[in-house]
Amino acid sequence: MELMFTQYLTELLAVISITILTIVTPGPDFVVVARNSLTYSRRSGVLTAIGVASAVWIHIFYTLAGIGLLLSKSILLFSIVKYLGAAYLIYLGVSCIKSNGDLTEFTGSKCSKSISGFKSFQMGFFNNVLNPKATLFFVSLFTQLVSPSTPLGIQIAYGAIVSISCLVWFTLVAVFLNRESIKRAFIRAQKSIERVMGTVLIGFGIKVAISTTN
Repeated sequence: MELMFTQYLTELLAVISITILTIVTPGPDFVVVARNSLTYSRRSGVLTAIGVASAVWIHIFYTLAGIGLLLSKSILLFSIVKYLGAAYLIYLGVSCIKSNGDLTEFTGSKCSKSISGFKSFQMGFFNNVLNPKATLFFVSLFTQLVSPSTPLGIQIAYGAIVSISCLVWFTLVAVFLNRESIKRAFIRAQKSIERVMGTVLIGFGIKVAISTTN
């Protein structure tokens, strides 16, 4: 019993450590959450964060079902996911660059430019679920750090930790960046910042497209 507890505790600490290091490193999810929080509203940024956290469960379910390992081993299937993800990132990047930058009216934390809650959620969800790096992250997590003998319930709990960590981190990002002083500074330089964010997203898309499973 003591050995079993030590095993699960070791796995738990490993999952928490790797998850924190991964999510706080700026990537496509960070850029999309930041962009929606700055460009639209705190609510939009938070809903985008919820979309990201929800997408994590898709990765968890197919990884636990063994499909994640199949994706990582099949060049064809992985390539399909990879190019879909790359295309989506590039699409978001181009949309940022083509943005008119029309946040001209500002009162408190509200602005004249708006986006539906579902669209915000959708952007976060698809941005994460189509990211092949997320696929490899979960495959690595559950095949290298988690023992096959670990009960399914505990493995799902590990997945919940990843999802909740994403939700908390990206919600904090959305709330912090939507502070009035930061928002006003963003509005003054919106066109330039949107172009930078768009370029970064396109860069991520190209990086994903030319990446390998190695």
